[in-house]
Amino acid sequence: MTETEMTAVEREPGRQLELPEDRYAAELAFLASYDDGPRPPSWRLTPRAVVLFVCGSDGEALRSADGEQLVVSRKFVGDRALVERCVVTLAGERGLLLVGEPGTAKSMLSELLSAAVCGSSTLTVQGTAGTTEDQLRYGWNYALLLAKGPSREALVPSPVLTAMTRGAVARVEEVTRCLPEVQDALVSILSERRMSVPELAGGEDGDSTVHAVPGFTLIATANLRDKGVSEMSAALKRRFNFETVGPIRDLDAETELVRGQATAALVRGGAAFSVDDTVLEALVTAFRDLRTGRSAEGWEIERPSTVMSTAEAVHVATSMGLGAAYLGDGRDVLRTLPGHLLGTVRKDDPADHARLLGYWDGPVRRRAEAGAPLWRTLWGLRDELG
Repeated sequence: MTETEMTAVEREPGRQLELPEDRYAAELAFLASYDDGPRPPSWRLTPRAVVLFVCGSDGEALRSADGEQLVVSRKFVGDRALVERCVVTLAGERGLLLVGEPGTAKSMLSELLSAAVCGSSTLTVQGTAGTTEDQLRYGWNYALLLAKGPSREALVPSPVLTAMTRGAVARVEEVTRCLPEVQDALVSILSERRMSVPELAGGEDGDSTVHAVPGFTLIATANLRDKGVSEMSAALKRRFNFETVGPIRDLDAETELVRGQATAALVRGGAAFSVDDTVLEALVTAFRDLRTGRSAEGWEIERPSTVMSTAEAVHVATSMGLGAAYLGDGRDVLRTLPGHLLGTVRKDDPADHARLLGYWDGPVRRRAEAGAPLWRTLWGLRDELG
């Protein structure tokens, strides 16, 4: 084995995605000293600092008491008032449910809030049709269970139970994908703030009830358009404050977000993002037109059944950038846009192919006829859609 190969083997492997508490560790540490105001029980930051962490300081350099200065980056592109309501909900130890279309950064927002409040975004349960009640409550180390019987040592806590004992934030992704009987396990947790472990009753450990430490709360997410969703019971709904996370309203803000996310994805792959700004704006414009069913000029558009989310726009921009970086042969990267759009649109309904063609025959053609060079090029690529 060569020295280079040995170095590659010995090197600690990196992560494809950094946890927010690791990626923004410097900002979190700065904000902890920047704002020394009152904090809810177990919180790492004040509520005001949590909002600052998520929404950023608008380019302004903040100065801490010891003279350190830092510009806090904007991480969530959305309504600041929404973030403030989320933080107030968590400060009141009430469950927070983030709902909205797929790809509107609900999970990212829940991660950021968890990282800022308790320093960890990993106490997470992924909701699926196969999620069991044990994944929300607890399980057992069966080797210890057989050897010593029911005990705290043999208990394997769920992320929710761990959050209860730490006074931290637990996250349940896609809660409405869980079966109703699994969802109902959260009702008593959110109302009584304790979890009974009947197997421990009468054992050496004594108390069979685990009580939540002050500061414990829960953030759940739910998509509005998922198929196979299980309706939440009225009892569970009452335990949550609902907040709707919508699409980004501003074209420039969405374009900047797509550029930033796609650039970061290519950097992780060892390449540079080289998609022209005008091409990127056309991509985001097409997504916004198809998402809303109306162009910026006011022309009606038949919306595809696929959700044309910002997250999907990031994936398309990343694919275009990867193609330019690794397969570039001098061709205009714009020529790959129709194919990528078609791949996105045709995910749910074959009829969406015709809707995309309708978009090309409508707004794309009209913009081309108005003399916009980039849209003339796109109109000339209509045959690429098949």
